[in-house]
Amino acid sequence: MFEKTAPPKALEPVPGTRIWPGLLSRQSQEELVATLREQIVENPLYQPTMPKTGKPFSVSMTNFGDLGWVSDRTGYRYEDQHPATGRPWPPILSSLQVLWADLTGYAAPPEACLVNYYGPQAKMGLHQDRDEKPLDAPVLSVSLGDTAIFRLGGLERKTPTQSFKLASGDVMILSGPSRLRFHGIDRILPGTSTLLEKGGRLNLTLRRVTDPAR
Repeated sequence: MFEKTAPPKALEPVPGTRIWPGLLSRQSQEELVATLREQIVENPLYQPTMPKTGKPFSVSMTNFGDLGWVSDRTGYRYEDQHPATGRPWPPILSSLQVLWADLTGYAAPPEACLVNYYGPQAKMGLHQDRDEKPLDAPVLSVSLGDTAIFRLGGLERKTPTQSFKLASGDVMILSGPSRLRFHGIDRILPGTSTLLEKGGRLNLTLRRVTDPAR
């Protein structure tokens, strides 16, 4: 699905945060969205809720892989089946597995691919990705659709933040000193992409969940 060429040098706004602007061609993006659309028929998007309040997220989500990230009144965690259908998550697409191997250099493959759909008003508050066992494993994300304003902080919530745009086809990795940085999505810029028929943004986040040494 993705062209097999050596990836260009990434931008690195802070150590451990690497961004490849427009790494995926328009054709690759369209093929990826078409495949996701087919898979989502049996693996539907759903709206998770906050553990403490039960308030629904502004994004809808689903997962691919051996494990999928879920959130409800029980807490944040990884599960091996869809909370609405009870079926196992579909496998992570092979093209995304290859992208992980080519860009991260991490010895073990990803086990989870979280798919978040952001509508025009959706956002994601500052948070850390720390529900995984190997916190040395990178986190890779692929942006599809409308541009997002991404906010990156430090290792504490009160640390000053910086913001930059993530556009369709951009790929980002948080690793090393950036692996546990707080981050979030401030807002979506509607009408900045024609990739998704109804607009909005898809974000695909690949993670290793369990310790590969075990």
